[in-house]
Amino acid sequence: MKPSCVAVITTIQPPTDCVRRLCARLLPVDISLIVIGDKKGPWTYDVVGSRLVTITEQEGLPFQLVPLLRKGHYARKNLGYLLAIRSGAQCIYETDDDNTPNSVWQVRQEHVHACRGNFGRWCNVYRMYSDENIWPRGFPLDQITSNVGLPRLDVTARSIVHAPIQQGLVDGSPDVDAVWRLVQDHPFSFKSGSSVLLPRNTWCPFNSQSTWWWTAAFALMYLPSYCSFRMTDIWRSFIAQRCLWEFAEGIVFHGPEVDQERNVHNLMRDFSDEVPGYLQNARIADILQGLALKPGATSVGENLIFCYEALIEAGIFPAEEKSLVSAWVADLRQGDEGPQFAPGIESINRLGGSQ
Repeated sequence: MKPSCVAVITTIQPPTDCVRRLCARLLPVDISLIVIGDKKGPWTYDVVGSRLVTITEQEGLPFQLVPLLRKGHYARKNLGYLLAIRSGAQCIYETDDDNTPNSVWQVRQEHVHACRGNFGRWCNVYRMYSDENIWPRGFPLDQITSNVGLPRLDVTARSIVHAPIQQGLVDGSPDVDAVWRLVQDHPFSFKSGSSVLLPRNTWCPFNSQSTWWWTAAFALMYLPSYCSFRMTDIWRSFIAQRCLWEFAEGIVFHGPEVDQERNVHNLMRDFSDEVPGYLQNARIADILQGLALKPGATSVGENLIFCYEALIEAGIFPAEEKSLVSAWVADLRQGDEGPQFAPGIESINRLGGSQ
């Protein structure tokens, strides 16, 4: 039997308390966890319901992407996505090893009740769930104090929408940029509220902390390698949103569904790694919005490559990124022929614990 949903993280740490609590919530709903290691480890993972794939095992995976991926980079998580897809998963839930589901966390469905609203070009989703001055990592700095970035939500316009990408907010230590942390960092809790649909032509960055993906959007999970750790999921989010507009209504955001016990960060290093985003995030949106993409879900792979070609031409990514994106799309197409696994990497739906 194919798994309906598979969870994916990447880490260099031994199992954290957050991961143990995560698996305790995943097991009763038949969701297994793929853990992608890196060159610093881990080498064992004693959490029931998880499957560690070490850097050594990754070298034997039947993916064109394997020899191209950089080591010591968050983008190795791409291999976890490919394994989940090859297992036949219809949904992939991604998170990090310092996040744990809260009391209202639930398995999401692709069609969901969400509110619509009257939004500008940029929408600060965090302000829908808080009165404080807070913004998501990747939000253009020059929009933070602008009324243009504040959402105008019609809570009466709630309906069922098709949303193959959904993002849940995070309490405790939400995903904000280094500027917010350096200036006003403090423990934070969002208000609960209705889920919100961000429609076509409205931008808001989303991250990889608590994100749900369904088959139509699997190709858009690709994390770029030739950018900093702090930008890979954010720049992915802009590309994913642009491609999503061609076959679905838009991304849906949910209120807080996980708590983060944040791993130790060097905030000035984070700031340095985010500088390319501070300078380029709005420009990336401009470039992507100006592209003429092909409509329909069957064009998603072609559109993905086209977006990267445009960003390479604009100097956002180096030319080397193109080879990885092409390998990713080729691996997805090969997966259409059926699950294929290297020796020792068995189908994810047979997971019963760490091996």
